[in-house]
This record gives sequence, structure tokens and C-alpha cells, in this order.
Amino acid sequence: MGVFVLLPLLLPLTALPIARLAERHLHPRVATRLLSALAAVLAACSTVCLGLLVVVGTVQLPGHPLPDAWADREARTTAPYEETAGKGAVIALLAVAVSWSTAVRRHRRVRRQAELALAGVPGGELAVLPDEAAYAYALPGVRSRASRGLLGWVLSLMTSPVGPGGRIVVSTAMLACLDAGERAALVAHERAHLAGRHHRYLLAVRFAARANPLLMPLRSAVAYTAERWADEEAARVTGERRVVARAIGKAALVSRGTPTPTLAGFAAPGPVPRRVAALLAPAPSPVSWPPVFTAVGLAAWAAAAGTLGSALSSANATLTLFLVLEAGPL
Repeated sequence: MGVFVLLPLLLPLTALPIARLAERHLHPRVATRLLSALAAVLAACSTVCLGLLVVVGTVQLPGHPLPDAWADREARTTAPYEETAGKGAVIALLAVAVSWSTAVRRHRRVRRQAELALAGVPGGELAVLPDEAAYAYALPGVRSRASRGLLGWVLSLMTSPVGPGGRIVVSTAMLACLDAGERAALVAHERAHLAGRHHRYLLAVRFAARANPLLMPLRSAVAYTAERWADEEAARVTGERRVVARAIGKAALVSRGTPTPTLAGFAAPGPVPRRVAALLAPAPSPVSWPPVFTAVGLAAWAAAAGTLGSALSSANATLTLFLVLEAGPL
């Protein structure tokens, strides 16, 4: 296994340059999808790496839950053993599990509260709540209740369609500060969040950052590019880039943000001046992949190479451990 089991913990560093450059040089739709995919793969590989370190750190301890084929003590002694790394990996993996569980519980609690608040609101895509606090966000459709457990809930959330229950939630205070054109921009913006399934990207990078703190810059970048994606869609639909920019600026002055970072909003606190400046500039080019010999192109290829290296390293370490345990004592 050697160094291959450690590389996935550090290779997320290769994605940091593209996290900074993609915000400025890639179309926000491309940036959101690219950064989310990088974060998801890198987080999965680093989590697998932690699991392997737990195995090699505890494989020789009594009561280790290995399969029956590897339960023989002599077979266990053939496996690599590193007690210190194993203890650290156990703590890290438990921390990841607790962090994920906390994030899921919070998201589910916020969704239940939002659904209860909308229970008495007439049906339709737009739900206006009488509230003196200014906010606007997209609430994805209600998912099936059939799934149980953390993994089942996450998988259903990531794979289910938005469905007919997706709604745009906006308060009367938010509507009061916007004129008719700006309200149309707000609705187009939130509709783009629903149509683009932006909550999935936000969830993916949030879980990824909790799995490996080195991925936090990607989480912040996707939170920004998802909003920029919706900004550009709103500008395309309304045909008024300045009106969208003005609506975002106004809303940012009074908005309190969204109930949770995994629900896409309209003008949550953050880099609002950058979003306004981008809308006042020409529309970004819809290039699917940047030219190689540019800063963003080199950063994208470096991140892709790091992600591929992480996947290969974790696969190699997993296969090596499997073969060692399968072979048993020599």
C-alpha cells in the first residue's frame, strides 16, 4: 500500500487553483458542475483512504470485524499494520461520520420547518409568506419518504427529481423592496435554481468539505458559481442584465439569507458586489472546457490529474490490501 494510501488525503490541494480561477474565467454552469464533480470524487477517495488506514491500524487487534475468510489470526498478521496511523484514522473517520450526521439532521429539520410553513399557503410555484424579514430561496420538491437511514436519505436526495412540489419561497418584505421588473428577475433566478438542481451541487460540496477540510475552497466556490449560474439564467430569461443586477443589490441590503446553506437563495450575504459587477459586464462565454495553455486551463488539468491520481491511489491501496488478506500467510 505504501504512500498510495496517503495520497488521497493530500491530493485535494491540486484543486485549489481551479477553485479560485473557475469563478472568474469559466461559465458559472461549467464551473459549478466541474468543481462539484472534483469535490465529490476527491472526498470519496479520501474517505476510502481513511477506511483503509483504520483497517491497517486495527487489523491485528482482537475483535476486528473482518470477514470470516480473513478472520484467522495468521492471515491478519500478513496485512500491513500501523497502529498510530490507525488510531488517527479512527478518530478522523468518526469525526466525518458525526459531521455528516449533523449536516443531514440540520437540513432535514430546516426542510420540515419550511414545509410546515408552506402547509397553509395556496398551491403553485410561488409561495409568498407574510413576514417582516426579507428572504427568498428555492425549496426543492418533496422526496419519497421510503428511504431510511443516513445513506438512503442522501442517495434519494441526490438522485430524485425536483418534482411538482418544488417551490419558490419569498417573503412579503422582500417583494416590497423590489419593483415589478426586479420581482420578475427574482422569480427567474429562483426558478433557475430549481431547474438546475442547484441544491444537489451545494449538498455534494458541503459533504465533501466535511469529509476533507482541504476541499472547503471548492465549497465556497460552488456556493458562488451556483448563484452566478442562476443570475445568468435570470438575465437570459428577462433580457435585462442591469435589472437583475439591481434586484440583487437591493435584496442584499435587506436579506437575511437562506435557512441553510444547502438551499439556494437570491441575495444571501457573500460576494454580492462581484455578482453585480459580473452582470454589468457582457455575458460569459459558454465554453465547456478552457484552453490548455491558459492559467485556468492549466489549473483545470492539474485538478483533473490530481483527481485521477487520487482515484487510482485509493483503488491501488484497496486492491493491494484485498490481495494481501486474500492470500493469507505465506
